[in-house]
Amino acid sequence: MTTTFSRGEVINTPQLVINAGVIGFGFIGEVHVRAIRASGGVVTAIAAKTLDEARGAAQKMGIAKALTIDEMLSDEDIDVIHICTPNVFHAELAEQVIRSGKHVICEKPLATTVPQAQHLNDLALANDVIATVPFVYRYHPSVREARSRVSHLKEPLNLMHGFYLQDWLSRETTVNWRLDSTIGGPSRAFGDIGVHWCDLLEFVTGHRITHLNAQLMKVFQNRGEKVEIDTEDGATMIFRTDKGAQGSLVLSQVSAGRKNKLWFSFESPSESFVFDQESPESLWIGGLASNQIVMRGVNEESTGAKSYSILPAGHPQGYQDCFNSFVSDTYRSIGGAEIEGLPNFKDGLRAAKLTEAVLTSAKTGNWIQIK
Repeated sequence: MTTTFSRGEVINTPQLVINAGVIGFGFIGEVHVRAIRASGGVVTAIAAKTLDEARGAAQKMGIAKALTIDEMLSDEDIDVIHICTPNVFHAELAEQVIRSGKHVICEKPLATTVPQAQHLNDLALANDVIATVPFVYRYHPSVREARSRVSHLKEPLNLMHGFYLQDWLSRETTVNWRLDSTIGGPSRAFGDIGVHWCDLLEFVTGHRITHLNAQLMKVFQNRGEKVEIDTEDGATMIFRTDKGAQGSLVLSQVSAGRKNKLWFSFESPSESFVFDQESPESLWIGGLASNQIVMRGVNEESTGAKSYSILPAGHPQGYQDCFNSFVSDTYRSIGGAEIEGLPNFKDGLRAAKLTEAVLTSAKTGNWIQIK
């Protein structure tokens, strides 16, 4: 028996050590490596576009083995593989990982088409592997607090609106693989950040978007050396839910000064709930008589929020902490635990369906029903 730390509590239990492989090593690959280690896992090996790139990444991060993808798939020491490559490779790699009998964490989008995403979800279920997608904003304790409070509302939510704004593509000279639809997929702004906002809406409120009407925005027709761009810089969307609510969403990757402004407001006649990912340590709650700000880490936190408040109030938690909690939950699930709210391939399939509906609506100008 060993002493381990789980959600701030000291417990005595055997420690299941998960051996992980990582495919791909850009910004998000490093985030995964840190999360694996924070979760008590071991980064056994890394694979990249070339073996030389894998060796360089292994040396940089202190990883024991640099492998080809085929070598990683056949390595019996590896329990789970994290897919951190450009989007177009996700589906093929995820299928190979599942068929090798290993568990898988696949960066979003799970796939660039709905049939691919459906196939992967079915395949994961048929092979009884843990297969998750990092919709990590679920792991902000303030988001969990909002979810708990919404579940106890006496009056239903009727209005849901918000935005997700970034500025990292605000210069015409900025070029990135995500701009190329043959690598990043047919949708950029919605497929990359819009699905995060929609996932939060459905996770927090329990509503499902059933109808939507969307428009795409392209600010720069060309980038770099006259590279023609065929994906959107932003989007606007109005929608209806299965529980009778209405809402709107604004997306942009070209809004100066907005670094990662994911913001939502979910409203009812009695209470409203506002979360801001750039100030994630609090939840704003609006009432008829008074408004309040509920801080993360206070004694009054709901059980769901408290489970992910790993630091005392006033010691800020952020994006990497969310990612660490997500990977930890995935690994606990591999160990046999039942994890409430763990985003899996079904959620990746849901994101693919929403993305397809947005693109179809923008092309036709019509409202699209999501079955």
